[in-house]
Amino acid sequence: MNARQAIRLSIDSANLICQGYLGDLTDAELLVRPVPGANHIAWSLGHLLISEREMVELTCPGSMPALPAGFAEKYTPERSKLDSPGDFHPKSVYMDVFEQQRSATLKALDKLTDADLDKPGPEKYREWIKNVAEVFIMQGTHWLMHAGQWAVVRRKLGRKPIF
Repeated sequence: MNARQAIRLSIDSANLICQGYLGDLTDAELLVRPVPGANHIAWSLGHLLISEREMVELTCPGSMPALPAGFAEKYTPERSKLDSPGDFHPKSVYMDVFEQQRSATLKALDKLTDADLDKPGPEKYREWIKNVAEVFIMQGTHWLMHAGQWAVVRRKLGRKPIF
């Protein structure tokens, strides 16, 4: 196994967990907050998709598809406080955008060499992402971090643990 395969494995493992947590949730359930003041899943999904696109695009320019028109504007920190279904997307849109972005992320990863993985990460994230390998590792890790929040929402909704 090489470094790219190991990174892909970590991304795929995170995806398995995230998709498991999201699989049976409805559009309305994506707007449930684990506790007052915490972000709901709908906002988190938009944030994750925007972040993944930006991190990989800054690392591998021209590799990522554009987000749908107006998508990024719905997921600013200020809008995280909104709760109306009309303020966010239905689950089907998140899943479609996820498939597009994740496919492009993995294609970009596959094109990298070992030497590329050692190059510095994007300047914008350099404080906490030191190299290109960490940019791609973050694509699984960031999603898992938020999935921990989703597990709490699932319990609040009466769902049994799945992992």
